[in-house]
Amino acid sequence: MKPSVVKRMLMGEIISRFERKGLRIIGMKMLYMTDALLEEHYSHLKDKPFFPLLKKSMQATPVVALCLEGVEVVRVVRAMAGVTNGRNAAIGTIRGDYAMSNQQNIVHASDGIYAAKEEIERFFKPEEIFDLGDLNFNSLYAVDEVDL
Repeated sequence: MKPSVVKRMLMGEIISRFERKGLRIIGMKMLYMTDALLEEHYSHLKDKPFFPLLKKSMQATPVVALCLEGVEVVRVVRAMAGVTNGRNAAIGTIRGDYAMSNQQNIVHASDGIYAAKEEIERFFKPEEIFDLGDLNFNSLYAVDEVDL
Protein backbone atom coordinates (compact mmCIF):
# COMPACT_ATOMS: atom_id res chain seq x y z
CA MET A 1 0.00 0.00 0.00
CA LYS A 2 1.38 3.35 -1.07
CA PRO A 3 1.78 6.53 1.00
CA SER A 4 -1.59 7.81 -0.24
CA VAL A 5 -3.22 4.98 1.74
CA VAL A 6 -1.29 5.88 4.89
CA LYS A 7 -2.07 9.61 4.52
CA ARG A 8 -5.76 8.94 3.99
CA MET A 9 -5.92 6.36 6.82
CA LEU A 10 -7.27 3.63 4.54
CA MET A 11 -4.90 0.82 5.55
CA GLY A 12 -7.49 -1.21 7.43
CA GLU A 13 -10.07 -0.76 4.70
CA ILE A 14 -7.72 -1.95 1.95
CA ILE A 15 -6.49 -4.89 4.04
CA SER A 16 -10.07 -5.92 4.79
CA ARG A 17 -10.91 -5.99 1.08
CA PHE A 18 -8.13 -8.52 0.46
CA GLU A 19 -9.19 -10.57 3.48
CA ARG A 20 -12.89 -10.51 2.55
CA LYS A 21 -11.95 -11.80 -0.90
CA GLY A 22 -10.30 -14.79 0.78
CA LEU A 23 -6.65 -13.87 0.30
CA ARG A 24 -4.45 -14.57 3.30
CA ILE A 25 -1.85 -12.17 4.62
CA ILE A 26 1.31 -14.19 5.20
CA GLY A 27 3.61 -11.18 5.52
CA MET A 28 2.99 -7.56 6.44
CA LYS A 29 5.16 -4.66 7.53
CA MET A 30 5.48 -0.91 7.40
CA LEU A 31 8.71 0.55 5.99
CA TYR A 32 10.23 3.65 4.45
CA MET A 33 11.30 3.36 0.83
CA THR A 34 14.98 4.32 0.66
CA ASP A 35 16.49 5.77 -2.52
CA ALA A 36 18.20 2.43 -3.21
CA LEU A 37 15.00 0.44 -2.65
CA LEU A 38 13.01 2.75 -4.93
CA GLU A 39 15.61 2.60 -7.67
CA GLU A 40 15.58 -1.20 -7.50
CA HIS A 41 11.80 -1.51 -7.32
CA TYR A 42 11.20 1.01 -10.11
CA SER A 43 14.34 0.22 -12.11
CA HIS A 44 12.28 0.32 -15.32
CA LEU A 45 11.27 3.92 -14.52
CA LYS A 46 14.35 5.42 -12.88
CA ASP A 47 15.51 7.15 -16.10
CA LYS A 48 12.10 8.64 -16.84
CA PRO A 49 11.63 12.40 -16.34
CA PHE A 50 8.83 11.83 -13.80
CA PHE A 51 10.92 9.55 -11.55
CA PRO A 52 11.91 12.34 -9.09
CA LEU A 53 8.21 13.08 -8.51
CA LEU A 54 7.45 9.38 -8.07
CA LYS A 55 10.31 9.06 -5.61
CA LYS A 56 9.14 12.06 -3.60
CA SER A 57 5.62 10.66 -3.52
CA MET A 58 6.76 7.20 -2.42
CA GLN A 59 8.89 8.67 0.39
CA ALA A 60 6.15 10.92 1.81
CA THR A 61 5.23 8.35 4.48
CA PRO A 62 6.04 4.70 5.12
CA VAL A 63 4.45 2.15 2.82
CA VAL A 64 2.76 -1.05 3.97
CA ALA A 65 4.16 -4.14 2.29
CA LEU A 66 1.83 -7.13 2.10
CA CYS A 67 2.53 -10.67 1.00
CA LEU A 68 -0.75 -12.32 0.11
CA GLU A 69 -1.53 -15.97 -0.52
CA GLY A 70 -4.31 -17.64 -2.48
CA VAL A 71 -5.06 -19.52 -5.66
CA GLU A 72 -4.05 -17.34 -8.66
CA VAL A 73 -3.18 -14.59 -6.16
CA VAL A 74 -1.30 -12.36 -8.61
CA ARG A 75 -4.18 -12.33 -11.10
CA VAL A 76 -6.75 -11.83 -8.35
CA VAL A 77 -4.87 -8.90 -6.76
CA ARG A 78 -4.40 -7.20 -10.14
CA ALA A 79 -8.10 -7.57 -10.88
CA MET A 80 -8.98 -6.19 -7.44
CA ALA A 81 -6.57 -3.26 -7.88
CA GLY A 82 -7.92 -2.16 -11.25
CA VAL A 83 -6.06 -0.29 -13.98
CA THR A 84 -3.14 1.96 -12.97
CA ASN A 85 -4.85 5.30 -13.46
CA GLY A 86 -7.50 5.66 -10.78
CA ARG A 87 -9.63 7.92 -13.00
CA ASN A 88 -9.92 5.05 -15.48
CA ALA A 89 -10.30 2.21 -13.00
CA ALA A 90 -13.68 0.53 -12.74
CA ILE A 91 -15.84 1.31 -9.74
CA GLY A 92 -15.61 -1.66 -7.40
CA THR A 93 -11.85 -2.02 -7.85
CA ILE A 94 -9.54 -0.60 -5.18
CA ARG A 95 -8.22 2.12 -7.48
CA GLY A 96 -11.68 2.75 -8.91
CA ASP A 97 -13.09 3.30 -5.44
CA TYR A 98 -10.20 5.22 -3.83
CA ALA A 99 -7.93 6.80 -6.47
CA MET A 100 -8.14 9.77 -8.85
CA SER A 101 -4.52 9.65 -9.98
CA ASN A 102 -2.10 7.67 -12.08
CA GLN A 103 0.68 8.05 -9.50
CA GLN A 104 -1.30 8.31 -6.25
CA ASN A 105 -3.06 5.07 -7.09
CA ILE A 106 -3.29 3.46 -3.65
CA VAL A 107 -1.65 0.05 -4.21
CA HIS A 108 1.11 -1.65 -6.12
CA ALA A 109 0.25 -5.01 -7.65
CA SER A 110 2.91 -7.36 -9.02
CA ASP A 111 2.50 -7.88 -12.75
CA GLY A 112 3.33 -11.58 -12.74
CA ILE A 113 4.60 -14.53 -10.73
CA TYR A 114 8.26 -13.77 -11.45
CA ALA A 115 7.88 -10.12 -10.39
CA ALA A 116 5.95 -11.17 -7.27
CA LYS A 117 8.75 -13.52 -6.20
CA GLU A 118 11.36 -10.77 -6.75
CA GLU A 119 9.29 -8.25 -4.82
CA ILE A 120 8.69 -10.61 -1.91
CA GLU A 121 12.46 -11.14 -1.65
CA ARG A 122 13.01 -7.37 -1.93
CA PHE A 123 10.65 -6.46 0.89
CA PHE A 124 10.67 -9.47 3.20
CA LYS A 125 13.24 -11.65 4.92
CA PRO A 126 12.38 -15.36 4.82
CA GLU A 127 11.47 -15.33 8.54
CA GLU A 128 8.93 -12.55 7.89
CA ILE A 129 6.78 -14.82 5.69
CA PHE A 130 4.53 -17.18 7.63
CA ASP A 131 3.19 -20.59 6.65
CA LEU A 132 -0.41 -20.73 7.82
CA GLY A 133 -0.97 -24.26 6.56
CA ASP A 134 -4.46 -25.12 5.43
CA LEU A 135 -6.10 -22.59 7.75
CA ASN A 136 -9.49 -21.73 6.17
CA PHE A 137 -8.57 -23.01 2.68
CA ASN A 138 -11.23 -25.73 2.91
CA SER A 139 -13.92 -23.05 3.25
CA LEU A 140 -12.55 -20.96 0.35
CA TYR A 141 -11.71 -23.51 -2.34
CA ALA A 142 -12.96 -26.78 -3.72
CA VAL A 143 -10.76 -29.68 -2.71
CA ASP A 144 -9.35 -30.02 -6.24
CA GLU A 145 -8.26 -26.35 -6.41
CA VAL A 146 -5.57 -26.48 -3.75
CA ASP A 147 -2.88 -28.87 -2.65
CA LEU A 148 -3.43 -29.18 1.11
